[in-house]
Amino acid sequence: MLRKKYTAKFKTKIVLSILQGDKEFNVICSENSLHPNMVRKWKQDFLQNAHLAFSTDSERKAVQRKDNDLKKKNNQMLKPISQLTLERNFLQDCFCQAGETVPRIPEYDSKG
Repeated sequence: MLRKKYTAKFKTKIVLSILQGDKEFNVICSENSLHPNMVRKWKQDFLQNAHLAFSTDSERKAVQRKDNDLKKKNNQMLKPISQLTLERNFLQDCFCQAGETVPRIPEYDSKG
């Protein structure tokens, strides 16, 4: 199932309507077919980043650079994990095709 993507404008509208308090939180969520946990996260993000609305361009650019750096670092960390997962799956398939049991490493075995 594909996730629906919401625009920043829509999220802002929802969060502001919650903050105004004219309607109950759950009413707003149900009227817009939104999961309450997702909307709580939007509200939390909105409140944590509200100060950026009044920051200078250089401050916003610094925050954007930091965010981009974190995304880049995250992607760099995911590459070796993906490679190791691919290799592990390949080796497991080899063992299965050979009719052998896949060896377990005791300290990494979730059962032990």
